[in-house]
Parts: sequence; structure tokens; C-alpha cells
Amino acid sequence: MPPQIPPHGGRLIDRMLVGAALEDALARAEATPRVTLNEVALADLELIATGVYSPLTGFLGSADHERVISEMKLADGTLWPIPITLAASAEQAAALREGEPVALQDAAGRLVGLLELREMYQIDVPREAELVYQTTDEAHPGVARLYRQGPVLLAGEVWQLAASVPSFPQLAYTPAQTRAAFAERGWQTIVGFQTRNPVHRAHEYLQKVALETIDGLLLHPLVGATKDDDVPAATRVRSYEVLLEQYYPPSRVLLAAYPAAMRYAGPREAVLHAISRQNYGCTHFIVGRDHAGVGSYYGTYDAQKLVDSLEPGALEITAIKFEHTFYCQTCVAIVSARTCPHDRSHHLILSGTKVRELLRAGENLPPEFTRPEVAEVLRAAYQAR
Repeated sequence: MPPQIPPHGGRLIDRMLVGAALEDALARAEATPRVTLNEVALADLELIATGVYSPLTGFLGSADHERVISEMKLADGTLWPIPITLAASAEQAAALREGEPVALQDAAGRLVGLLELREMYQIDVPREAELVYQTTDEAHPGVARLYRQGPVLLAGEVWQLAASVPSFPQLAYTPAQTRAAFAERGWQTIVGFQTRNPVHRAHEYLQKVALETIDGLLLHPLVGATKDDDVPAATRVRSYEVLLEQYYPPSRVLLAAYPAAMRYAGPREAVLHAISRQNYGCTHFIVGRDHAGVGSYYGTYDAQKLVDSLEPGALEITAIKFEHTFYCQTCVAIVSARTCPHDRSHHLILSGTKVRELLRAGENLPPEFTRPEVAEVLRAAYQAR
């Protein structure tokens, strides 16, 4: 069997301690100052430690941060689109010393990590917002989060001392585990599909078109922090499960959770999602309409354009780019502007707002838009609110 696609940067990072090394780190951590991680930082710690963010071994320092926001590269020239940083308040930072370890805990006070504090620094927040999110508008959820964070960034390598408690244990796979699963199934080519929404018929169409030529599908919903008005992760996961029970060949699909938080950074986040899926072992990645977008901050195909503009070899995973797909009532099929000759009056396109209105009213979603089983999961969840 051919070798699997290499991780980004060439090596799958593993910063999870076990055995004597874990005991030693726990003893060190007990005697050091503590910093509490928010939901996003806690997810980032796990993603670094398990290799999802390979080649990162910790939270970025100032040299990496500057080059990432200005050039989409780490200081050594490796492609990296979004700064992965750990923010602290001025009060927290005052108790820390560069060169000394910092214990990392979750909101419940559980010790989860150890940071080898190399550097503390501050950034120009509006500049990062403009370069990474293409806006300084605090109505943008990613920008708002950036403005809320503490003013001091803590940089250095990290070790994970306690694995997070997965929201969906049955879907919890590290990159090492997905790679092993792909090898066991004999998949040589794997397409990853990123979603923070229930899968509707147009998504299903894209995935199945890809499966016509690719061995396996990693259906990889994001289950970390999202906007308050996004569909809750538990509802989304159940919608994937009922869909897979009826409409996909089980031998060709792996459903797994992607434990990252959404940053809503549009094109740059699409690149981060592609890098992550390469680290999970995917050879291909679907980049669709307004990938990782929010509101009207990004153009419909800006993510695809950014992927196309990358230097050759910067990203080894292959992007599969699709145009906007929809149901045409005259073609009686899922189509795109490339394949449908009819104007918008023939098309069934429901906005997220319209979908939520129908669900709140207890009405069924059209079967041309989503499978009845998925629609029932969504309807029941909205009625229970």
C-alpha cells in the first residue's frame, strides 16, 4: 500500500505526556503559577498536542505571529494562515516569568497542560483583525473575540497533561487514529468535508461526487465553540448519524469530530481547515461556497481563490473546488450554474434565516433541500427549545 500523505511540515506532532514523563510534569505544574484557558484556548491546546496543528508545538511567539498575519507563514517559511496564540490578562502576566513553566487549567480548575513560557508580548489588535479577518468590525464574531481577549500573549511549547473530555466520545479520533483507520480500511485517497451545519442535499451531492473517484470520506463536523445562533453540535451530530444510516455506504465513510472552535476567518480559515485535514490523513479537501464565512464579510469564492494563490508545494492536500449547488425544480436535480440553464425562479434556495423560521414554526423542510430524517431531527430540536 502506498505511503500516506505526510503531515504538514513533515512530522505528526505529539505533545501528550504519559508515564514517568507525565508524573514529572504534573509535579512541576503543581509548583508553578496557573493560567485558566477559555474554550478556544483549551481546544487549541488539544489540537496542538494531538498533531492536528502540526507542525506547531506550542503557542506562537512574536516572530511567528508577525509573519503569520502579514505573510501567512511561520518564521521558518512554512505555510500557516491564522495565529494560534494564548492570551492572558495584565494581572495574570504580572505573576509570570519568561523562561519558567506555567500550568494551564480549564475553567473547573483541572490541570490540563504545561507551557514552557518563552516569551510574553503584545500585539496591534486592529492590525491583526484587518489582516486575518479582513475587517475591524466588532460585529464579526472572530474580531469580537479578538478584542475581548487579554492584552498579553504567552508563547512557548506546550505539553498536554490531561486529555479533554470529548463531547462525542464515539467520534473522538486523533490524527494518528484516523490515519490508522484509513490504513485499516485500505483507503489510499480520502476526502475531508468540513461543516458546522447539518448536511443538506447540496452538501450530500458534493460529497458523493467526490466519492465517485476517491476511496473514502471523512465527514468531519466542527464541534468546538460556535456562534450562539449556529445549530448546536449535538443536534448536528445526530443529523449526520441519521443521514449516514440511510444514504451512504458505511464502508466508505468515517464520521469523526473536529474539536476546534470556529474563528469565522473565511479564506484563511479554509486554509487552516485544509492543513488540519492533511494532518488527519486526508489527501483531498472540499472547499465550497463561502467556506468558514459569516455574514457578508467575504466573497463567495474568496476561499477558493486564496487556495489557488498558494505557492506550489505549500500545501500537499488537494483542494476540490465546487461552485454553489442547489436544487432546480425544472432539472429535478441538484445542479450548479455550470450545469443548469434555468434562472433563479426555478431554483430552491433556502437561507439559514428561512430554515430557522420554518423549524421554529414546526414546519417541515422541503425534501429537495434536506433528507426527511435530517429535517425531523432539526424540527424536534427546535421545538424542544
